[in-house]
Amino acid sequence: MNRAWIIAKRELQFNFDSLIAYMMVVGFLLFTGGFTWLNQASNVFAIKQADLGVFFGVARWTLFFFIPALTMRMLAEERKSGTIELLLTRPINSRQVILGKFFSCWIMVALALALTLPYYFTVAYLGDIDHAATISGYLGLLLMSAAYIAIGLFAGSITDNQIVALLAALFISIFFQLLFEVFGAFSPGPIGEFFYYLSMNKHIESLARGVLDLKDLVYFLSITLLGLYLAELNLSKRK
Repeated sequence: MNRAWIIAKRELQFNFDSLIAYMMVVGFLLFTGGFTWLNQASNVFAIKQADLGVFFGVARWTLFFFIPALTMRMLAEERKSGTIELLLTRPINSRQVILGKFFSCWIMVALALALTLPYYFTVAYLGDIDHAATISGYLGLLLMSAAYIAIGLFAGSITDNQIVALLAALFISIFFQLLFEVFGAFSPGPIGEFFYYLSMNKHIESLARGVLDLKDLVYFLSITLLGLYLAELNLSKRK
């Protein structure tokens, strides 16, 4: 695990040195802050409710696009440049590489979310906010981000091209973000329920209401572990 943290720190340093981290965090804050506070139709003042429902809704879609853009270079670019082979010749295994890259990306997302906490404190000052639902909503965003990061790393492990990695991650993620819910609406009985269970929105909305269900935690954990395992498997084949 120590070697995984070394890789995580290396990735974080690269992202901050190359301004990738700053661009991601600033972009996230501009998108979420604009819709939460400035959008005339749906801002906090327009809906006249002391909650962050608007923020959580916008954050879901913002992270949906930002995370694949963040993960697309982590494996694909290193495969193309050959540095991944150099890294794997050292006393480090594929799992540590994948975990290091995963944690570096997850830390960046957590940092971006932490910088939105003033939204929470401001709304709590303006009205009687549901604290449990808000904390659960933030947890949901973190769990969703972990799943998307794992998907992005898997996509990067199957190609040397960053754009292909980006598109592959978006293609896989859109099923969880949107299409499974659509399939569930048009499928009968148990099949529809199965597709609904695969829909990420179903589990995110449950957490956003303040409902901590073991099924939701198992869902996000399963997607994350599966994505990381497949990424590790592809990386091990190169080694």
